[in-house]
Amino acid sequence: MPAKQTASNAVNARKTPAQQRSLITVAAILEAAARILETEGLGAYSTNAVAARAGVSIGSLYQYFPNKDSITRALIRRNAEALLGDLRRVDCSAVPDGSMDALGQVVDVAVRHQLQRPELARLLDLEEMRLPVDEDLARAGQEAKSILARCVRVTGRVAERELAVVCGDLFAIVKGMVDSAGLGGEVNEKALSRRVRRAVFGYLQWTS
Repeated sequence: MPAKQTASNAVNARKTPAQQRSLITVAAILEAAARILETEGLGAYSTNAVAARAGVSIGSLYQYFPNKDSITRALIRRNAEALLGDLRRVDCSAVPDGSMDALGQVVDVAVRHQLQRPELARLLDLEEMRLPVDEDLARAGQEAKSILARCVRVTGRVAERELAVVCGDLFAIVKGMVDSAGLGGEVNEKALSRRVRRAVFGYLQWTS
């Protein structure tokens, strides 16, 4: 008998595209799904609607994604990878010791990604809370926390023994404020970035 499908497997893609044509098809499916979510909402979101919007047959879609949740998970992963790519570009070594500039850059990256496509980000935030934990997303989250830790070290305000706890708090502050702003429909990137910076920098001042 075949092994029982787990909840995690049920939301994973069937196969990873390797050929250029397959990559193009998957990209079209994901972008079609994203556009349906941000323009029509979850009520209009289905595998048939995504296939039609992408211009592919439903059979072609099912070659890569077994169901709607697997498409959603791939969208969440795509967004997480884009965010992580920008976080990797934050160069903590380029700022002087004691500076909060690198930490501010991390905040700006998080805010920018949330507000680039705010309605899509809002819906994906909701769906991420509903779907099973994904190992790739967990690894991306750990790397993001490592980048945050390097930026916090540069500030010189946190003892190494306290770094893990402080970074956990800061990660929660940034994610909580950014996600909340997205859920609330906020679109002013500069205003949100100022508020998140204020919360993060204020927290660090109290740790000194």
